[in-house]
Amino acid sequence: MTYVVTEPCIKCKYTECLRNCPVICFHEGANMLVIDPDDCIDCGACVDPCPVHAIYPEKNVPEKWKHYIPLNAKYSKIWPVITIPKEPLPESTEYSKVEEKFAFFDENPGTGDIQ
Repeated sequence: MTYVVTEPCIKCKYTECLRNCPVICFHEGANMLVIDPDDCIDCGACVDPCPVHAIYPEKNVPEKWKHYIPLNAKYSKIWPVITIPKEPLPESTEYSKVEEKFAFFDENPGTGDIQ
């Protein structure tokens, strides 16, 4: 089993989850993070720090967000690794309360650990 970043992360991209992760499994897109299922050790240390509750064990991903399982697998192979926490996106406060954000998903990579 792995953990999966889901829709609440889009346009927020909080990075508190990185602080507790004992491995390098997070990857950064332009407006969200994903977890590499091959590198995740299933510890769950990233779940509670996420302020928008975007991270779930794969077996518990809500049905409406099941498509994030293959999305995490795909983009974790394309986007750069991120291990250093950053400020959330400027619009994070506004979008943290928005539901149904998949239309805002951006396939472009983030900068990863480059500051």
